[in-house]
Amino acid sequence: MIHEKFYNFNPNIKGVIARNIRKYRRAKGFTQEQLALYTELSYDFIRRIETGNGKFGFSVDTLYKVATVLEVSVDDLMKEEKEFSNV
Repeated sequence: MIHEKFYNFNPNIKGVIARNIRKYRRAKGFTQEQLALYTELSYDFIRRIETGNGKFGFSVDTLYKVATVLEVSVDDLMKEEKEFSNV
């Protein structure tokens, strides 16, 4: 039985990822449509990820694909920042 907590789980990780995708997408000057095209994902899927509308999930492969196109690491997409400017 494990008595120690070895990690801190963020129950809002999807929100963190959504904000980071939007932040890095905008920094690259991409629209949601362009990100969808470059990642070969649907526009609707990108929109739902960024807005958090509806029930959705995404795989590590999808996260990696988005990170690669945005030229950031998967870690960057999962980092929670205290302040977001212009997001």
